[in-house]
Amino acid sequence: MKSLKIATAILALTTGMALAENPMVGGAPMFEDKTIVENAVNSKDHTTLVAAVQAAGLVETLSGEGPFTVFAPTNEAFAKLSAGTVDTLLKPENKDQLTKILTCHVVAANAMAADINKMIADDGGMHPVKTVGGCEFTAMVEGDAIKIKDGQGNVATVTIADVKQSNGVIHVIDTVLLPAM
Repeated sequence: MKSLKIATAILALTTGMALAENPMVGGAPMFEDKTIVENAVNSKDHTTLVAAVQAAGLVETLSGEGPFTVFAPTNEAFAKLSAGTVDTLLKPENKDQLTKILTCHVVAANAMAADINKMIADDGGMHPVKTVGGCEFTAMVEGDAIKIKDGQGNVATVTIADVKQSNGVIHVIDTVLLPAM
């Protein structure tokens, strides 16, 4: 009987660990067996990002095999941009500019927070990040938070890290990253 209780306790512990996988994002569960796009469309905090990805024609790309690390700005991050910026970027005539900005949030790798922290430490506190959009940003750590400095000096904080996807990982950020001018 005692071995049954131990087995039950071990099962409960391992089941609990299996359920403690991905964090919720925007009030929605994020599933490791779904793509970045399939998960992002369910986050109420990423409706602007999803609209931008659709307008830029990047749905198929970000649904692809990857691996991708996406620094995903929230709706609040987009709201920090100058008034009218998002509406202007979503216009068809600005698709190239929008694509550039969005692909500057994507790295062609599966970089979990521990990997990023190690790269930062190995590089003495700052690590250059090359994106698929051709941008180079700087990753650093402040306290326990990973920060990303963009080409214009803006600094985004990773607010939710390590959201695993079937084709990579999402790190939720609080600021839109912009390329150098």
